[in-house]
Formats: sequence, structure tokens, C-alpha cells
Amino acid sequence: MRKMTAKLDETHWAERAKRLLKAELKLADVTYEDLAAKLTALGVPESKASVASKISRGAFPASFFLAALHVIGRKTIAIEDIQS
Repeated sequence: MRKMTAKLDETHWAERAKRLLKAELKLADVTYEDLAAKLTALGVPESKASVASKISRGAFPASFFLAALHVIGRKTIAIEDIQS
């Protein structure tokens, strides 16, 4: 098992999730407005403002993260993509 040299707190992981989601949206050419519409169609009501707020803060539940990846068509995430 790899030994961690620096303390990785919740802020670190929130920032990693935020950057990963933003990168995936850019790769999929999906705007916050598009994401909100896709999530709403899935039954997860969101507005452009609520999506922007969640992603800006980097504080969103795993359910939002997974639903967002699902609606943009992301099938897999490599662990390397989320580690520091």
C-alpha cells in the first residue's frame, strides 16, 4: 500500500472532483445549461445556476457527480484520473 506523504483533506478531494467534472464536461462539449437540462430530463431537477454553484464550490454529493457523468455519456473513470 502506498504511503501518503501529505495530508489529503476533504478540500483536496472536493477540488479533485470539481476539476475532473469540469474536464469531463469540456471533453463532452457540454455546458452547465446543457448539463442542467440533461439532469432534469433524467429526473434530477437542476438549473444552470444550481449546477454552476455546485461545481464552483466543488461541494456536491456523489449522486450528483455520478448522474452528471452518466448524462454526458462517460462510461468509465480511471482511478488515476481522481488521485492526486
